[in-house]
Amino acid sequence: MEFDFADEQPKLLMLLYGLIAFVVVVGGLLLLLDVVPAWFARRREAQLVAASASGAPLPRRPKRGEGLFALFFLLPTLLLLIIGLVVPAIRTLLLSLMDRSSTNWVGLRNYSWMFSDDSIIRVLINSLIWVLLVPLVAAAFGLIYAVLVDKVRFEAVAKSLIFLPMAISFVGASIIWKFVYAYRGEGDQIGLLNQIVVSLGGEPRQWLLEAPMNTLLLIVILIWIQAGFAMVVLSAAIKAIPGDIVEAARLDGVSPWQMFWRITMPTIRPALIVVVVTLSIGTLKVFDIVRTATNGNYDTSVIANEMYNQAFRYGESGQGSALAVFLFILVIPIVIYQIRNLRQQREG
Repeated sequence: MEFDFADEQPKLLMLLYGLIAFVVVVGGLLLLLDVVPAWFARRREAQLVAASASGAPLPRRPKRGEGLFALFFLLPTLLLLIIGLVVPAIRTLLLSLMDRSSTNWVGLRNYSWMFSDDSIIRVLINSLIWVLLVPLVAAAFGLIYAVLVDKVRFEAVAKSLIFLPMAISFVGASIIWKFVYAYRGEGDQIGLLNQIVVSLGGEPRQWLLEAPMNTLLLIVILIWIQAGFAMVVLSAAIKAIPGDIVEAARLDGVSPWQMFWRITMPTIRPALIVVVVTLSIGTLKVFDIVRTATNGNYDTSVIANEMYNQAFRYGESGQGSALAVFLFILVIPIVIYQIRNLRQQREG
């Protein structure tokens, strides 16, 4: 197949424009974050050297100048925050109060639909199951594994094995586990789970088609991925426990069980809270796994997946926006709790 430059010219021009825009943006950021601060630093250093040489008092930057200087560096972040977060959030909130054409105001009708439609209630229940099971089970599994492999032989290898799924995308992990759950009628099975069932004398089943078992099996995928994250963070927290505390506890004759509950758990509590909060926020936003494994069918849909369906598949922008706002509201208390927890740690 010959390359026709004339036919591909628009695409090449678009690619060229994209490269130019990338260079301009990246170059501008580098200029803003490197060259400009360095220039101010050199100017300030020259003023200090001149004042020291002449014996004059050291010049002080005026309060107003410090405020403008700080605003200069905060302005790009504030602009990006407003453009990328605040404006879309306000627009989504407004769309949630409109009909599917986004032209007529319908008030809270989209929100009443959310809590009156049986299929959406099923979606909300599924999301609740996800957010209850994934953070707790993944954090518990990561904690247990971190304690068991702490200071054992080949600890690095053991931790690498549980952390490896973190390197796989959610889509890739979902495809892998779809093969695990695969069903092929009677006879030899290509799915690991069905092959185990058949080898034990059972009958193969279409696991991803049977509710609510299919939801639990999808939850296993996210736990498999996130347990490595929990293990790494909690393992680091365990290794940060002061050795004199551990040694004193052993001299007092505490058992391993008492060591875990009286020494390890209270010490790593801040790290454990961070892990649970992080996993909770990530679980509320889960989309890739459900989309790849079942496409949200067979009563497996969650809020993020249903939001996508309503807004882009069914053309119900108002209902999709309402689901997006509701998801945002669910995340807010978790974020507030984490902020307060971090503030208490700093004050403590």
